[in-house]
Amino acid sequence: MKLGRNDLCWCGSHRKYKSCHMAFDEKIEQFRDQGILVPDHSIIKTPEQIEGMKKSAAINMACLDAVAKEIHEGMSTQEIDDIIYRVTTEMGGIPAPLDYQGFPKSVCTSINDVVCHGIPDEEEILMDGDIINVDVSTIYNGYFSDSSRMFLIGNVSEENKKLVRVTKECVEKGLEKVKPWVTLGDMAQEVHEHAEKNGFSVVREIGGHGIGLEFHEDPWVSYVANAGEEMLMVPGMCFTIEPMVNAGAPDVVLDDEDGWTIYTEDGSNSAQWEIQVVVTETGYEVICY
Repeated sequence: MKLGRNDLCWCGSHRKYKSCHMAFDEKIEQFRDQGILVPDHSIIKTPEQIEGMKKSAAINMACLDAVAKEIHEGMSTQEIDDIIYRVTTEMGGIPAPLDYQGFPKSVCTSINDVVCHGIPDEEEILMDGDIINVDVSTIYNGYFSDSSRMFLIGNVSEENKKLVRVTKECVEKGLEKVKPWVTLGDMAQEVHEHAEKNGFSVVREIGGHGIGLEFHEDPWVSYVANAGEEMLMVPGMCFTIEPMVNAGAPDVVLDDEDGWTIYTEDGSNSAQWEIQVVVTETGYEVICY
């Protein structure tokens, strides 16, 4: 229903539409008229919602900090899961992956050629030279947060160190392109160009996502799109930047037995860093890393 100038704004601010989001909506319509995909109101987070997400993110980051202190060669990925569950629940949160669409654990642990969604197991032991992504997601008071970090175990090869470093640089370079009134493709182009320049590839089928009131919201975030493509970024939009970068080809395969674990098709190693970002009036704010 179209709002009148003096109606209360749709955002819940209790301010009149004309002095709140009317100019915002008019600007979005200008981009829609140009054929650009634009967000609807459900994607835009209020300041109160963003504060709730930040409290969730504080737990999420505390979990990753705890893993960073304890992770070591000879440790099982189930021990990592135990740390995540303990820290999350002690701080009043809920591990978002646990029982999500049947996922059996509290965290994803993806080693070497596992691209994502690795399932912790007491028989899966970290070995000298491994690289591992620990992907943590948290619910706190109904708000969701999500971030992941890479960890190097023991004596890691220079090739794998480069893969982990370049993947983090991809996130950082993509983040530099996050600002209102340009598209997600501007960010994506920076990501895949940096990966490819260093001899790596970016997974096409799996991307980032909106997040905040649900685990996975619109928009879906590609890292192989080009500038000017994908959805328009606007203030209040929240999403993850989490490119999965392969040492070899970008192709991936799903483990048919567990229905979750995704591997590189050619057996090459893969790396991923994930941050959660909110678009602001002037740029961005990273709220979870």
